[in-house]
Amino acid sequence: MPLSDVTSPADAVISTRGLTKSFGRLEVLRGIDLDFFPGQTTVVLGPSGTGKSVLLKLLVGLLRPDAGSVSFRSTRLDRLSESALSPIRRRIGYLFQQGALFDSLSVFDNVAFPMREAGMTDDLEIGRRVGASLRLVGLGDLVDRMPSQLSGGQQKRAALARAIVLKPEVVLYDEPTTGLDPIRADLINELILRLQRTLGVTSIVVTHDLASAFKVADRMVMLHEGKVVLDAPPSAFRDSDHPVVGRFLRGEASAEDLASLAIDEHSATSLAPDEKN
Repeated sequence: MPLSDVTSPADAVISTRGLTKSFGRLEVLRGIDLDFFPGQTTVVLGPSGTGKSVLLKLLVGLLRPDAGSVSFRSTRLDRLSESALSPIRRRIGYLFQQGALFDSLSVFDNVAFPMREAGMTDDLEIGRRVGASLRLVGLGDLVDRMPSQLSGGQQKRAALARAIVLKPEVVLYDEPTTGLDPIRADLINELILRLQRTLGVTSIVVTHDLASAFKVADRMVMLHEGKVVLDAPPSAFRDSDHPVVGRFLRGEASAEDLASLAIDEHSATSLAPDEKN
């Protein structure tokens, strides 16, 4: 798997410094410093509710931080207006968790949508780019299908074709294998690797799927309670003695999680089924 030789923060594609985000009283991110480097695949792990998907939305400007900064190359995204963000967003592909295809549009028109939104009007060029993107994800013969006629895995692949059709420098993946069987999930993993090899894209992958994480990652970042607890190559995760990392990799609940499930004897009795005479 090709690794970027660039590790200086000054050469990062996307950087965050002191990134914080809350929703009401809920602190989701509490001071995140990360650099994402060219051509590298970074997998972001962590229990549900630790802010992984929120982090992706902050990186592309779909959410604004409460404090701290997000930079693309040398440009501060958190300071830009919506109109100023548009050209930078075209350089960042986003695969939403559920694909987010438009039900009323064909596969072709779904993939063509970002180009038309960007003002492209050359139908020949649009057709060429759509065809190339769909062939890359193995859907070149399904251009006329509607999303409802696709399997779950095909919908994810069509959404991925849409995410790369503008030739982005960075692709963000939000739970790309969720809801897929192991074979279809592995196909998505292979596509992530193919895009890195053939297009040289920088990938940031949020996932709970450990098999996927260890297959595609050059680097892994573990979030817990709004902070980074480990940022290292996959091998370091396997060898880590950090209790949060170990529990996550083993799929073990913490003592606090188990305590939250405790019910007293009276509650248990009240929920028991009535005896039948």
